[in-house]
Amino acid sequence: MKDIILNNWNFMRFLRLGIGVFILVQGILMQDWVVAALGGLFSLMPVLNIGCCGAGGCSVPVQKREGDKAGKVVFEEVK
Repeated sequence: MKDIILNNWNFMRFLRLGIGVFILVQGILMQDWVVAALGGLFSLMPVLNIGCCGAGGCSVPVQKREGDKAGKVVFEEVK
């Protein structure tokens, strides 16, 4: 856990942390605790280096083609 928090920091991770802290501070200053909780969540995500999708959840599966069937398109006229 210590290795995840301390290593592999890049520009986007710092930017996500800055935006999360900004939302957290604004929520506290406005005394809007829902916004402050979201700011806390958005601040915790870059610290732990996690995202909304989880491990590989945003990747698109590769479709396998089955011969000529995948390349052939049949059009039907609609009246």
